[in-house]
Amino acid sequence: MNSDALLGGFADTPVQSARAFRAALDALSRPGTIRVVEGATPPAPLSTAAGVLVLTLCDGTTPVHLAGAHDCPALRQWITFHTSAPLVDAAQATFAIGGWDALQPVARFASGTPDYPDRSATLIIEMPGLAAAGMRLSGPGIQSKARLSLPDVTAFKANRARFPLGFDCFLTAGSQLAGLPRASRVEDI
Repeated sequence: MNSDALLGGFADTPVQSARAFRAALDALSRPGTIRVVEGATPPAPLSTAAGVLVLTLCDGTTPVHLAGAHDCPALRQWITFHTSAPLVDAAQATFAIGGWDALQPVARFASGTPDYPDRSATLIIEMPGLAAAGMRLSGPGIQSKARLSLPDVTAFKANRARFPLGFDCFLTAGSQLAGLPRASRVEDI
């Protein structure tokens, strides 16, 4: 194991993971709202925000799939050391991490079943940037309308059409994160 895998975790795990968990829940409960999180320094190409989510939400019982450039030895070792999360193929993933193109086709990820819609994957989509602009969002947790820069409107519309099945998303860029649950409606503007 590379010694760099030992670095970059939380310095004060109980406090930082509690703050990060609160930010993650807040991001999903208020879709389109951009939050800033700190405390992780993962290896490239993982962003700070995605690293914080991994440290907070993953453990030895959380199957993780790394897509595209994110499937690299440095990141595999870092996740294994800090979380013990098993690294799996797409069909088995509880969390999938990568850029939008690398995560395609999203239909390969678990979307739950009618009896257990919660048995779906959560995608951590690494973005070049996040902005409260672009696609219009509405639905639970949004008082009137919100906007969020998304990589593709068609996939998110199709995901909403399958509700209560489908995937939930965190979008990350640098230290920023936003949530987009499957219940959110996405419209072009």
